[in-house]
Amino acid sequence: MKPPAPYLPTASPALSQADHEALTDLYIRGTPANTLRAYERDLLYVTAWKSVRFGTTLSWPEREEAALAFILDHPRDLDDASEDDVARETAETLIAQGLRKSLACPAPSTLDRRIASWLAFHRMKNLTSPFGTPQVKQARSKARRAAARPPAPKSANPITRDVLEQLLATCRGTRRDCRDRALLMLGWASGGRRRSELTGLMREDVSLKEFEKRSIVWISLLETKTTQKGETPRLVLKGRAAQALVHWIEVGEITDGPLFRPISKADRVLKRRLSPDAIYQIVRHRLKLAGLPEDFASPHGLRSGFLTQAALDGAPIQAAMRLSLHRSMAQAQKYYDDVDIAENPATDLLR
Repeated sequence: MKPPAPYLPTASPALSQADHEALTDLYIRGTPANTLRAYERDLLYVTAWKSVRFGTTLSWPEREEAALAFILDHPRDLDDASEDDVARETAETLIAQGLRKSLACPAPSTLDRRIASWLAFHRMKNLTSPFGTPQVKQARSKARRAAARPPAPKSANPITRDVLEQLLATCRGTRRDCRDRALLMLGWASGGRRRSELTGLMREDVSLKEFEKRSIVWISLLETKTTQKGETPRLVLKGRAAQALVHWIEVGEITDGPLFRPISKADRVLKRRLSPDAIYQIVRHRLKLAGLPEDFASPHGLRSGFLTQAALDGAPIQAAMRLSLHRSMAQAQKYYDDVDIAENPATDLLR
């Protein structure tokens, strides 16, 4: 995957052509695939925004007034703005182009990510960004506060053990059922894996050396959102989850390549890997088959459900984090806090 030129390093007279090509290759190989995709989306958005707002292309380095206008256009709902408001007119054009969903105020995290990408493009070009100037920096801080909102959960509900069992009960006997059973159990029991981690797994990442004797399967993740390549510890699957994964490998005849793959309507296993969106569709499909609303949970429910169940079962948070690979104790603690407060005897004072 080769990124667009604006977020590749700019050729320098001090570098030979060979060195510049090596630097470009280093940027591509050293940037996670998810980050490259985010860069591409953000570059498309800011390019379109400036074209509509100012009628010009991006500048390198960008002008301070453009950076400030970008911040001012985003920390407010534009539904109530006058029809000739330039921010509203720009937003409506971006909506028509499919680059913005609505006139509502975007989440602060979305604005932060786009600015962070824009900053990264400047660094790659060895340029100073306008987002570091005092006025723009302060405006960004105020915009973050003005647009603050309670964080929305990534999944409407956690997929706790009882919900997971309902989903697994819909997986009966086809190859698709075997794949989905293995995917759901691995995604949940190995610590609550993210979609990109599930789709990135290869057959060679799975070790079956201890399966016959101990019913244990070892999983090696190349990298995660919180760990770099080579730093991710091996994860373990036991019992039913290990058996489900081994059964899928046998039924799907997975000898090498992607671990989880699409399956044709004729129940034939294809060679390519599943996309992250396919994981979303699988969870949605299994919820519907289980008689639950399709929006009951998202794939992140596997992750939140694992931690919630660990809290319900009294597992130490440090043990759960060893599998979930949460870097922040505070982030993981949120799931434990939800359980703790529900079981707090002080909540039963008036019944």
